[in-house]
Amino acid sequence: MATRKRAKRASKRYPKPLLRRHRVSATIGVQELSKAGTSIKLFVHRDELKLGELDIGRGAIYWRGGNKKKWERVDWSRFAEMMNDLTHRRVR
Repeated sequence: MATRKRAKRASKRYPKPLLRRHRVSATIGVQELSKAGTSIKLFVHRDELKLGELDIGRGAIYWRGGNKKKWERVDWSRFAEMMNDLTHRRVR
């Protein structure tokens, strides 16, 4: 008796893959971040539109949105507060 192959079904566990909208590229000035003046710079894009640049250094994080000229400085303590607020936000 011949056996039939089962038709493949869409799995609820593995839905269709999402399209990736964001693209991040990086430049590393020096491999060792322990030296002053060294940083990692990330360039963030969404659908070919530049969202901004993130400069991660030893003393602080700097963000420059889109095609702006001014950098916003966030020190590590403030950044930790911001991330804790985002991740531990209570639903009201």
